[in-house]
Amino acid sequence: MAKPPVISVVGFSNVGKTTLMVKLIRELKRRGYRVATIKHDVHGFQMDTPGKDSWKHAEAGSDCVVVSSPDRLAVIRRLDRELTLDEIVATLPDVDIVLTEGYKRGDKPKIEVSRAARGTGLLCSEDELIALATDQKHDVRVPQFDLDDAEGIVNLLERLYLRE
Repeated sequence: MAKPPVISVVGFSNVGKTTLMVKLIRELKRRGYRVATIKHDVHGFQMDTPGKDSWKHAEAGSDCVVVSSPDRLAVIRRLDRELTLDEIVATLPDVDIVLTEGYKRGDKPKIEVSRAARGTGLLCSEDELIALATDQKHDVRVPQFDLDDAEGIVNLLERLYLRE
């Protein structure tokens, strides 16, 4: 199984990264691609609800809690260290593309979301970017798309990573 391309959607806080991710996922799925997403949370997160069975298992000390149903599977693992993005990708099922939200300092190709209302500067340097999703013009030599142009961005992803 070939490793899927990993593309990170990055940007300053509250610029619309999640909104763009949702649009990209829907467009990729509409075109028949298998998509995995990884959300990076530097602050940690709580996925299991206090009082529920899975929470009780973790609180009792289980190193790995799996919640399984007919149509979903969730795995919550205790870690001694943060896994690298490549280590996480290696655990994923067979997919065509992996989109991450975050990993702004990672070594994967990036699409930066930039919104004039949140500032005019960019988080990434030009050489880290494959595209911008923006409502303003930036002086960089990468394709720039409107914030709502998921079709155009997916066309670029197909051209660069998904067509053999």
